[in-house]
Amino acid sequence: MSADRLIYLPLGGAGEIGMNCYVYGYGPKGKERFILVDLGVTFPDMDGSPGVDLIFPDISWLAERANRLDAIFITHAHEDHVGAVGHLWSKLKAPIYCRPFTANIAKRKMEEQGQPENLVRIVQPWPETVKAGPFSVSFLPMSHSIPETSALVIDSPKGRIVHTGDFKLDKTPLVGEAFDPELWAEVAKPGVRALVCDSTNVMSPHAGRSEATLPEEITKLIASAPGMVVATTFASNVARVKTLAEAGRAAGRSVVLLGRAMRRMVSAAQETGVLHDFPKTVLVEEAGNIPREGLMLIVTGSQGERRAASAQLARGKYLGMSMKDGDMFLFSSKTIPGNERGVLRIINAFSEKGVDVVDDSTGQYHVSGHANRPDLKEMHALMKPQFLIPMHGEHRHLREHVKLGLETGLKGVLAPNGTMVDLAGNEPKVVEYVETGRTYLDGTVQIGALDGVVRDRIRLALNGHVTVTLILDENDEPLGEPWCEIMGLPKQGRSGTPLTEVLEHDLDQVMGRADDSILTDDDKLTEVLRRGARNSANAEIGRKPEVTVVISRLVD
Repeated sequence: MSADRLIYLPLGGAGEIGMNCYVYGYGPKGKERFILVDLGVTFPDMDGSPGVDLIFPDISWLAERANRLDAIFITHAHEDHVGAVGHLWSKLKAPIYCRPFTANIAKRKMEEQGQPENLVRIVQPWPETVKAGPFSVSFLPMSHSIPETSALVIDSPKGRIVHTGDFKLDKTPLVGEAFDPELWAEVAKPGVRALVCDSTNVMSPHAGRSEATLPEEITKLIASAPGMVVATTFASNVARVKTLAEAGRAAGRSVVLLGRAMRRMVSAAQETGVLHDFPKTVLVEEAGNIPREGLMLIVTGSQGERRAASAQLARGKYLGMSMKDGDMFLFSSKTIPGNERGVLRIINAFSEKGVDVVDDSTGQYHVSGHANRPDLKEMHALMKPQFLIPMHGEHRHLREHVKLGLETGLKGVLAPNGTMVDLAGNEPKVVEYVETGRTYLDGTVQIGALDGVVRDRIRLALNGHVTVTLILDENDEPLGEPWCEIMGLPKQGRSGTPLTEVLEHDLDQVMGRADDSILTDDDKLTEVLRRGARNSANAEIGRKPEVTVVISRLVD
């Protein structure tokens, strides 16, 4: 019996939405050759990652084995699949393969980070094949909410794997390629060992709707608006952006694209030939000369991002444009779980301005880019895989997807991030657990979860901060009492006395009780003052802050 393993190992994207990163390997244990599918990001929030710019998968395990990595394949150009290529490529240094539209985005990301964009290589769809070590890989067209989305057909000596990437079964996607069941059946004909499958909408009981169901309703809505219309959607959903632009044009409005990501995506789609006949737009500098009722703005910020155009319009002005009583704002998008507060903040800010906000609560103005439960069942039946491996979803989605497969006798394995599965045998077998996690882009610096930066920032946000400064003379005697500065704490507590005065008085008492063994040892003295400040603050304001102690000694 061959000792070669065919392994699947998610480092991100399995057990969460976003940060997709999947390793496939083949060969004897410890000598496998690898390919990587997707290298994405997820986005921070103030609760769990305050101040952070981007969140990446921890690829340390793969980076330690980078000499055995033959290729990186990117399924499509959404940020949670391609967003980390520029930041993490230097740790892997393998060629990147993708289709033309995705390559356009990937090259820009490599260039922005000073990486060689010529290592992003363009591949045409099935049946063109890329040979990467023991694997042969093809891009299989599929519909999604961004052009040129592809599944990957991964052939190995142990059989065929189909990695669906993000997908929906849309035969009329308006922009990009339609789902072609005959093509997929052709791929399935030789037999599929494993279907590694999108799980995002496994809880949605109704079949997914086509992008083509939206234009009529959106056009009617835009035509009925008396004032200026502003609409937001995912910038990458080029089909939706085109639908919105065409609705604006049909209503006799001039169309303005606002937001760098919006302009970049439309430009990339036009440059690579996937977007045709996009309505003529006007520059924002020209919009000031056009009556409000003749304007249609399509803007970034559908998820409440604070720096995007939507949020800036909600706060006041953006590039000279502002919203007024009687205008309309359309969310042609679904709010991703976790972003609700940011979106609601924008909705309420517009409401205060008298702006009518239309969201997706009726389902008339947005359709999902992911396959719903009946669509997943259809995919299972079409591929007839030996094994099912759910990916791209929270843990509850993966678990429910395994159950869905069992309804038709399909063997599944629950494999969240860090779970290495061997697919070489008659059943999928979990053979190892790899430590996974997150790394962060903080400003211009990449930091690890264990560096403590994010943890310390959360503690500061929760507890506030006190700086204690003490000066000792050459005889180790204090020159006056310690003095304190506070940040993120109330100015006074239950006594009604300024908090700094209470802290300084109590710490002076602490110093009066300190013996020579403490006064001559900076480490002991620091700990005594830190503990004293925390206890004093807790008694006065009911909170133990973070404390920094600065000790200065005068020298003869």
